[in-house]
Amino acid sequence: MRDELQELVDRVSALLGAPATLEDADFTLLAFCAHPVEGEETPVMDAVRTRSILGRGSTPDTRRRFEDFGIATAEGPLRTPGDPAAGILTRLVLPVRHGGRTRGYLWLLDGGRTDPAAADDPALAGAVELAAEAGRLLAEREEDAGDLGRPLATALTGTPAAAGPATAALTAAWGAATAVVLVALRPAGAGLPSPWRAPAAGAVTAVLPGEDAVAVAVPLPGPADLRPAVAVTAAALAGLPPGSSAGLSAVGTAADGLPGRWEQARTAARVAGAVPRFSPVAHWDELGGWRIAAALPGPDPAVRPLLASPLLTTTAETWLDAGCSVARASAALHVHRQTLYARLTRIGELTGLDVADGDARLLLHASLRNARLTGG
Repeated sequence: MRDELQELVDRVSALLGAPATLEDADFTLLAFCAHPVEGEETPVMDAVRTRSILGRGSTPDTRRRFEDFGIATAEGPLRTPGDPAAGILTRLVLPVRHGGRTRGYLWLLDGGRTDPAAADDPALAGAVELAAEAGRLLAEREEDAGDLGRPLATALTGTPAAAGPATAALTAAWGAATAVVLVALRPAGAGLPSPWRAPAAGAVTAVLPGEDAVAVAVPLPGPADLRPAVAVTAAALAGLPPGSSAGLSAVGTAADGLPGRWEQARTAARVAGAVPRFSPVAHWDELGGWRIAAALPGPDPAVRPLLASPLLTTTAETWLDAGCSVARASAALHVHRQTLYARLTRIGELTGLDVADGDARLLLHASLRNARLTGG
């Protein structure tokens, strides 16, 4: 289907003589045609188009800006005005609809040449027909993705007997060699808002009973190209309450090892929700030692007395994160070195651990990080 959508975009661009992109209703980029270089007569890309192509989607602010012009409910072509001060060009928008719903948008940087109300323009009429065909294709893809939600849930949490057929169904739908990443969406507060729209753009979503996160499987163009997953995750987080987080698993092949990758994604989402430098999205491959901390059932009993003192807990974390450098830790804590030495002595007394011993430091560090993840 990706090739069919690309062909449609190229045909629309040729009909109207303008560079075109196709985005779904969540503003995730699906296809785009070749764009002219600076100096040609056709308008060059503006900041919005550049961000859309490089980031495989648009920001929530960009989405709100264009939806304010009524594109989400429009049933025919319309024009959005440019904003020279913001470096935004005027656009011709062809709503991509099927079954009474807007499935996406065809965007053309035509320099204002085409009148969206010109009923006698054969080029525009042909482009509108192609937009309708794109709507049909996107509707079919949404249906296919929805049909795969149940197999995905079963493959992640079902019994081995049930998971086998579910995994086979996913592999058949994606293709055995397709790169796939799992995303865990962890809503803040009381869970998913109502109503909540699952991510589109070919992603497969499964709401798992009893789990603290929603699973989203995203097929990728290649093992190293995470852009579709990044765009899907950003769009999904924009629809969740503030403070929500997300995690991405390692990239795998089709449905191979899905339960293990689901644990990776859930762990990354937990870390993103608890550690500011990872927020709001963390990738399993970037977690480092946080993987070890997350795997512990809880802080070691020896470390628990230390957790009653926020001051000493922060001191221990800062010192360990600084590679046990007294100079770096005292500077980060804004205390004299002798004050830090005194606190380290007290930490050793509370825990019974020799902070000069490498094994003890590893236990202390992993336990403190686990406490942050579990609220312990």
